[in-house]
Amino acid sequence: MSLDKLVNELSHMEEKKTVAVAEATNEETLKAVKDGIIMNLANFKLFGNMEDIRKTASDIDLDLDDSRITLHHATSLQHAVEKAVASVSEERSDVLMKGDVATKILLKAVLKEGSGLRNGRILSHVAMFEIPGRDKLLFLTDAGMNISPGLEEKVQIIQNAVDVTNRLGIEEPKVAPLAAVEIVNPAMQASVDAAVLSQMQKRGQITNCLVDGPLAFDNAISLDSKKHKKIQSDVAGDADILVCPYIEVGNTLYKAFTYFADAKVAGIISGAKAPIVLTSRADTAESKIYSLAFALLTS
Repeated sequence: MSLDKLVNELSHMEEKKTVAVAEATNEETLKAVKDGIIMNLANFKLFGNMEDIRKTASDIDLDLDDSRITLHHATSLQHAVEKAVASVSEERSDVLMKGDVATKILLKAVLKEGSGLRNGRILSHVAMFEIPGRDKLLFLTDAGMNISPGLEEKVQIIQNAVDVTNRLGIEEPKVAPLAAVEIVNPAMQASVDAAVLSQMQKRGQITNCLVDGPLAFDNAISLDSKKHKKIQSDVAGDADILVCPYIEVGNTLYKAFTYFADAKVAGIISGAKAPIVLTSRADTAESKIYSLAFALLTS
């Protein structure tokens, strides 16, 4: 499985899903929409000031008369966000995408009581990597939302990531809660939490996956390391999902994969009733398309 294959699969689907873009007035966002249209990935509903959308679209030669695009005028940024969230919560759209709006404003609208998008879980970031030399995709969570999750938050973070991988056809992903070592050390909370999470999965409190930890990064992804350290585990050496104990670990691994390993990456926010795409100026055009495809395929 590769990210390009996922994009190709999506482009050939006859029935297209719909993306609601909140405050679709900036060039970076509309370029992503244009690429999505060119690649035939989805339909798009653009929410924002109609005059601003038309002006920016003209600057980048985006054809707003395309039947796959509809415009929805909003009188303010907040109005645009509320209308986009409502479109998803009322199931008129399948994916929520961030436009020219601060992430905290968009997520506040998602989490607002009565938004229709809350499902009782915390929101968490799920990244999907295609790493050269690795024969399957690797998922990483949480690298961008939860700073220092406790045990209950980690349960939800795992379940969010598992639900995403299940929708991609990975029926029983192997989940590795990371720590600095592969043994339980009471002085290292990450190792204690990992052991508890493993037991919770065995008792059915975490479902549709296989959890085993604590595992250090090397023995989570390397069969050689697993064999060298004589680790008895069905997850070690073959993890699908890496669960980070703190955001610093996730952030560092995310950037190491992309900068040192030349990985292709897609990322979404999971935990709401629909996936959320948070594009930024730092994202490459390729990464934005991968993230969009990731969200559409898991919605």
